[in-house]
Amino acid sequence: MSLLRLIFNLLWFVMGGFVMGLAWWLVGLLCFISIVFIPFGRACFVIGEMAFWPFGNEHVNRERLNRVADIGTGPLGLVGNVIWLVFAGFWLALGHLVHAVACFVSIVGIPFGLAHLKLATLTLMPIGRTVVNKAY
Repeated sequence: MSLLRLIFNLLWFVMGGFVMGLAWWLVGLLCFISIVFIPFGRACFVIGEMAFWPFGNEHVNRERLNRVADIGTGPLGLVGNVIWLVFAGFWLALGHLVHAVACFVSIVGIPFGLAHLKLATLTLMPIGRTVVNKAY
């Protein structure tokens, strides 16, 4: 990890990334408790890790990455995304948008606001996507 990426990730963690990462993990725990939504819970923990340390990571379509369609990238993935959006996606995206606006208010926080917007787009439709390190 480059020094600049490490500094940005540490500042992010202290200035709001910790809160949103915990929100993702809380939703993940609720999904695991329900048993039916365990696949959503697994995705919440992966995305929650990205919410803790977003700089140097990006989200990509699994079908493009693996060059193979799976259950999450097809029609059932779309149904899953709609269910996700109704129950949890909207609220997590709203949290990221509120944090983004707070970061954009100060000029110094613009990179953090952009990271929140990146996570907000992932929050709306996470099924069929995965988090990868930009170095790869």
